[in-house]
Amino acid sequence: MGTNKRGITVAGKSSKGGGYGSRLPGAAVLIFCLVVSPSFLFLVGRGIFYTSSTDQDKISTSSSLQDLDWRERLALQHVMDVIKANTNDLGPLSLDSFRKTNLSASWKFVGQETPAENSALSFESNQRGAAIKHDISRNKVDASLEEDRSQVIDAPAKVARRQLRQKRREKRAADLVKQDEEVTVKLENAAIERSKSVDSAVLGKYSIWRKENENENADSTVRLMRDQMIMARVYISLAMMKDKPDLGRELQNRLKESQRALGEATTDSDLHHSAAEKIKAMGQVLSKAREQLYDCKLVTGKLRAMLQSADEQVRSLKKQSTFLSQLAAKTIPNGIHCLSLRLTIDYYMLSPEKRIFPRSENLENPNLYHYALFSDNVLAASVVVNSTIMNAKEPEKHVFHLVTDKLNFGAMNMWFLLNPPGKATIHVENVDEFKWLNSSYCPVLRQLESAAMKEYYFKAAHPTTLSAGSSNLKYRNPKYLSMLNHLRFYLPEVYPKLDKILFLDDDIVVQKDLTGLWSVNLRGKVNGAVETCGESFHRFDKYLNFSNPHIARNFDPNACGWAYGMNIFDLKEWKKKDITGIYHKWQNMNEDRVLWKLGTLPPGLITFYGLTHPLEKSWHVLGLGYNPSVDRSEIDGAAVIHYNGNMKPWLELAMTKYRSYWTKYIMFDHPYLRNCKLTKLSE
Repeated sequence: MGTNKRGITVAGKSSKGGGYGSRLPGAAVLIFCLVVSPSFLFLVGRGIFYTSSTDQDKISTSSSLQDLDWRERLALQHVMDVIKANTNDLGPLSLDSFRKTNLSASWKFVGQETPAENSALSFESNQRGAAIKHDISRNKVDASLEEDRSQVIDAPAKVARRQLRQKRREKRAADLVKQDEEVTVKLENAAIERSKSVDSAVLGKYSIWRKENENENADSTVRLMRDQMIMARVYISLAMMKDKPDLGRELQNRLKESQRALGEATTDSDLHHSAAEKIKAMGQVLSKAREQLYDCKLVTGKLRAMLQSADEQVRSLKKQSTFLSQLAAKTIPNGIHCLSLRLTIDYYMLSPEKRIFPRSENLENPNLYHYALFSDNVLAASVVVNSTIMNAKEPEKHVFHLVTDKLNFGAMNMWFLLNPPGKATIHVENVDEFKWLNSSYCPVLRQLESAAMKEYYFKAAHPTTLSAGSSNLKYRNPKYLSMLNHLRFYLPEVYPKLDKILFLDDDIVVQKDLTGLWSVNLRGKVNGAVETCGESFHRFDKYLNFSNPHIARNFDPNACGWAYGMNIFDLKEWKKKDITGIYHKWQNMNEDRVLWKLGTLPPGLITFYGLTHPLEKSWHVLGLGYNPSVDRSEIDGAAVIHYNGNMKPWLELAMTKYRSYWTKYIMFDHPYLRNCKLTKLSE
């Protein structure tokens, strides 16, 4: 054992192998500790030096640091400070980490252990024993010891590489977790968006391994069977594709059984009692098919193809439905046709003096309430007249001007001769007897007689022309060929002695007294009507072709539309503003239907543009011929309800919920109605 000038003794053999006690300067001690002997660094950190066996007696196992010479204590403290300052960046090799480590006295370095070492370790253990928690188990101490041993023995560079690898692993794991979280969030958001377009009711389940959800849907079982049948069709195609004919046949058999069990059922109560067994059997074979055939890409592609095919079928059925509904709207029920024929025969059997209506002096009295009604439907016209008179406060002041065609002229006269409207006045005219209404004066009559119009209508059955005009099937209604529909633009010519007249369609029902309309101040306007526009519909751009410069220059596409069906017209202002002339001008410009399609509302909107006074909406409620959601309170509070649309109340396709408002004004016990079996309308 040797001592340098600072009193530091270095234990070990000299480089010459001649004994112990080689003297080293202070800096050399530090270099030796850091480079040559890591175990020595550890011991210095613990405040203990190894000595040779010959010098072991000089240090007693029971002595403390305080017994050392003051020079040795000073040197030892200096060495510890230097080592601590130069090992702070070594991580696991730092002096503090050594002090924090609870090393066992059985620690061995390089397989060497001496009694002196044991004494020194025991001494240090006694010094630090009070600071160690005694409740730490022996297993934890040993595990910590093994970890520290690997850190001490490994070189600093190797430890740094290990730490770098660990950081990379942690970063890579964190990136993967982050990516998984982002994907999960995207999938959840996509599922939420898809769920918004799906019925909120519990969807059908096709697999038996899924737990049934509790729900109160009356059609949940029906929907489950339909879902199973869809998946069965998918797996049948996949079975054929993957050469599994046996499984395909089994699926086909189960599919047929489910179809028979489902039948025409729309609710669970309509299902056959064997439906539950069919569902279970189908679920079992679908489970088998899923195990053998399921491929996400193939199943998705097949479902997409089925969806596209279903869309094509829906479009085709919609087109067919539109055509059939238009055809049904054009037809006259057999009962009404029978009624018209019987009345016509009986009318022409009457003597001329019996064909005259009473009170003909009221027909040109401007102080009375005059109505214009243009119709070829006897039953519908009777409802309009009856409902108006039954709700009028002074029926004797009401005058009805009814115009029909020559085919129904006799029937219309005979009906009101047999069933006069109380004290009111009625007069029936034949439109074909208006000699002034000819093609040289009336543009629309000239257009209706043209070859192009005849081809548009009467050659529409040809596949090419039908497909070309299929979007405008509603304009092929025969009413657009009838001058009764266009006669509303010639009211001053038909009734030259009147000042005001109330125009009524034949598909309306009057529920209140209408005399208040004659006292409405139209503020210099010609037409008083209820507006029909909402936020974005029933405005001018819905009816007119604004790509045409004539329309675009003269009209506002957002101008509000209004309804024909109940209109109060000021005939004096009509004549002043030459309304009929305006109508003729625009009708001539629409020779090729480039401004609007057929009908009377578009030319009416143009003709009365800026000349229409809006009436309060309760005067006229529309939509009973197409809208099943008309509010009941609006109907009950309306002065006039209008069955505009294809579902007229006298047709079989009428909405039964609204029919009673119309049928209550029909005398079903009338012998003509009984003979023509029209009593079924009351059912």
